[in-house]
Amino acid sequence: MKLGVIFPQTEIGRDPGAIREYAQAAEASGYNHLAVYDHVLGADASKRPGWSGAYNKEHLFHEPMVLFGYLAAITTRLELVTMVLILPQRQTALVAKQAAEVDVLSGGRLRLGVGLGWNDVEYEALGENFHNRGARSEEQIAVMRALWTQEVVDFHGRWHNISEAGINPMPVQRPIPVWFGGGRVDKAIRRIARIGDGWFPMSRPDATLRQMIEQVQTYAKEAGRDPAAISIEARLTLQGTPEDWASEYKAWQEMGVSHVSINTMRCGFNTPAEHIAAIRNFKETIAP
Repeated sequence: MKLGVIFPQTEIGRDPGAIREYAQAAEASGYNHLAVYDHVLGADASKRPGWSGAYNKEHLFHEPMVLFGYLAAITTRLELVTMVLILPQRQTALVAKQAAEVDVLSGGRLRLGVGLGWNDVEYEALGENFHNRGARSEEQIAVMRALWTQEVVDFHGRWHNISEAGINPMPVQRPIPVWFGGGRVDKAIRRIARIGDGWFPMSRPDATLRQMIEQVQTYAKEAGRDPAAISIEARLTLQGTPEDWASEYKAWQEMGVSHVSINTMRCGFNTPAEHIAAIRNFKETIAP
């Protein structure tokens, strides 16, 4: 089971030095990967009666691909993971180009997690359709995989038209792994099973998740895929006591997931140094 950290987007601050120290501390501590959340815009909730969301304009978010360009230069081993990039609110060919560039600069260390998002405010501002985002994302992935593996692409779908063109440089990984977030509805689970390289379920290690995993495996077989080809990454938040962390970590091991990432946001840590101390403590005491 590979162990990573979730970059504390909303609490790391603006100092490039703190970002560098955090990423290098994670790598030096032996973590396998660093995962980053994504939001482009935060809504002003005070001007939107009845609006609610997990994040708003008060929450700081570093842009994942730009951040990864920086992290690629200051780390040597950490896998760089989006958990998840809101794909349908972005132009597909541009995402493919940015991902390929990160993969090149990092020496093949990018894992692209994608999701549909929940914030229609971002879709509106970015000029994309919030309501067809699920179906459109499938075509986006087909387009990106073509651009990552073919020097010249001729693609004509429902939402995309590429006439004899390609990206250069192409990525080290051909194709870059594409993982999915979500999975709360059957349609999403089927999408993961058909075209996903991996899945971020964002759930607890319980009977409900075990049933969801079995669904993914069943649908994968129906699609003619080997269920073992779909990896699963869990999230472990450092709330409660170290005994609680150890218990949950063991539960994830028993669940048989391939990856676990440690989340320190909203856990009472007030400075980048405290986030660094927390991930070091977990690695040294729970998963040495």
